[in-house]
Amino acid sequence: MQKTYYPKPGDLTHEWYVADAEGQTLGRLASKIARILIGKDKPQYTPGVDVGDFVIVINAEKIAVTGNRLDQKFYYRHSGYPGGLKKISLRDQLNKFPGRVIRSAVKGMLPRNRHGRKLIKKLKVYAGPEHPHQAQEPKPLALG
Repeated sequence: MQKTYYPKPGDLTHEWYVADAEGQTLGRLASKIARILIGKDKPQYTPGVDVGDFVIVINAEKIAVTGNRLDQKFYYRHSGYPGGLKKISLRDQLNKFPGRVIRSAVKGMLPRNRHGRKLIKKLKVYAGPEHPHQAQEPKPLALG
């Protein structure tokens, strides 16, 4: 009889990776980041267990999008009051809050439960080339 392997918290190591978003396509970058956050690339991957790694994204303001998406894609939010629906185009969102664009794309690719809410906290997004996580010694992420 074979036993099922279930990773224990002491067996897991969480690495830190840094991804440069300059010139990368938004959706392709987001899917690679989501895969690393979930831990799908690790041999000890188990659904519902946090085996993934931390990801730091730099140069979020220099992300590439294809087609007419800059003017045709909108982000919606609601204040909770009648008539409180606000929308902002991708172009304006990139100018004001470039980190929210990548965070939103990655969040849409994660599970919609408490596990997904825990995973999104392992994503750190910065608009420029600097980040405050040098102490974690992040490895560069290959985005081929």
